[in-house]
Amino acid sequence: MNELPDERLIEAALGGDDEAFIQLVGKHKRRVMGLAARFTQIRDELDDICQEVFIKIYNKLRTYKNDAPFEHWLSRITVNACYDALRKKKLTMVNTSVMYNLTFDIADSSSEDRQTAEEAYYILSRGLAKLKAPERLVITLLELEEKSIREVAELTGWSETNVKVRAFRARKALRKILEDNYHE
Repeated sequence: MNELPDERLIEAALGGDDEAFIQLVGKHKRRVMGLAARFTQIRDELDDICQEVFIKIYNKLRTYKNDAPFEHWLSRITVNACYDALRKKKLTMVNTSVMYNLTFDIADSSSEDRQTAEEAYYILSRGLAKLKAPERLVITLLELEEKSIREVAELTGWSETNVKVRAFRARKALRKILEDNYHE
């Protein structure tokens, strides 16, 4: 079966075709879950965020303007849902594979290097968990999702200048948290 383009599925869903909306969800579920997993690995929280995203999509589908790819609109809604969840529940943002990449490349490392990487991962994940929600959001999007300043601005609704300022402050806050923990 050929997959219908997003525009056709959206048009059909707006016309009352629930099956078209289900197909749209199926087509983009992995992307939503992957992005939300950057903010939590707790399965119940991840499921809640994804459910919230698709409820918002269903309720706001009429507001989608076909001037950018649907995936961009979907990503913005997902980021906002994750941000809301961070503020409400103070979720711990952890993604093991990405965090290891941020600390060390351990693919061919010795057991001593691996232990050092695991310790660094633990310290860094604890540090990220102590950041305020906007700080975690900007670090996640810039560093873990590897989005550009412009992309983060589009996803969050912040100006590019605001993204830069928030990123600078978030990195500074994380550095202080890590330094304070290191000297304890």
